[in-house]
Amino acid sequence: MENKINWKNAIIAGVLGTILFDLAGLVLAGQWWDVPALLGEKTGLGLAYGVFGHYSNGILLAILYSGIAPSLWGPNWVRPLTFMAAETIALVWFFMFPLLGAGIGGVNMDPMVPVASMIRHLLFAVPLIFLVKVKN
Repeated sequence: MENKINWKNAIIAGVLGTILFDLAGLVLAGQWWDVPALLGEKTGLGLAYGVFGHYSNGILLAILYSGIAPSLWGPNWVRPLTFMAAETIALVWFFMFPLLGAGIGGVNMDPMVPVASMIRHLLFAVPLIFLVKVKN
């Protein structure tokens, strides 16, 4: 059976996942839109660009997950968690943190930053669990 991307559900999951990510940032760090603010600052394009880029990235991640979900192992509730954990390690800990001067895995930062980053990304996966289903 062919498994096609449900674009509407992927986009909704990306937006909802990014909202959960931001809510977790508020709870864990006491900051709302910390990532968009950082994006806007580092690019020099301001907060509006940072918010647009942040939410666009969330939508893109959900679409990418939707495309590769059939290739991942496990039941529908495990696949998004696996994807987001791998994405966080590969793209945040090994790419973004070093790019921002935080070192691999954020070793130059508070030790809770990589933990909070993983928690936030795993919460992003929650809407994927409910909105992106793999047909077996």
